Amino acid sequence: MKLSPTRRPSAIRTLVAATLCALAAPVVYAAAPPAAPAPAINPQVEQAVGALRAITTLQADFIQTDRNGQRLTGVLSMQRPGKIRFQYQPGIPLLIVSDGAALTLIDYEVRQVQRWPIRNSPLGALLDPNKDVARFATINPTGHADVISIDVRDPRHPEYGSITMIMLRKPSAPGGWELNSWVALDSQNRRTTVRLTNQRYGVALPSNIFRWNDPRGAGRK
Repeated sequence: MKLSPTRRPSAIRTLVAATLCALAAPVVYAAAPPAAPAPAINPQVEQAVGALRAITTLQADFIQTDRNGQRLTGVLSMQRPGKIRFQYQPGIPLLIVSDGAALTLIDYEVRQVQRWPIRNSPLGALLDPNKDVARFATINPTGHADVISIDVRDPRHPEYGSITMIMLRKPSAPGGWELNSWVALDSQNRRTTVRLTNQRYGVALPSNIFRWNDPRGAGRK
């Protein structure tokens, strides 16, 4: 079910808000207690994490789908460390952007702004080089040597949600692996899938692309 870009039903706002809740679910990547021995890291996890950290800038088209099959499209722009922008299709008055410190949902129709620390978001697995992602990542068997499915969650706190990333082998991508899609699951089991196409790496992004206009009035940010 694809929502019309010319309509602004509450379902669209609910879909985007649920996406942000999933992306901003407080997944914790804290280090293990000092007394605990460090577990061996799967080589595929190291490959996946290395490929993600090799990205400098990325721009791609995306399709966002919720668990009911409702879809929105748009353009994703990412710059490591910490910056990302989900620019939705024409007619959708919503924007998700991170300036490196906070993940922000801007609703221009009702003039509302919501913010969450990026360090507590599953997107930190993509954006924050200081996240010890490998310690909390597990490999999901795919049966295909050219596909990696990596699940990132804190096993001590399953209520915090998770992010599962799918990566495909691609020699021309940074680190030899391309981020194809991810599934974010929040503490209420709200599932959101984001699939990427037409990935472009190392692109020059405008300096203001990770900024946003505050709809609440002058002097607010």
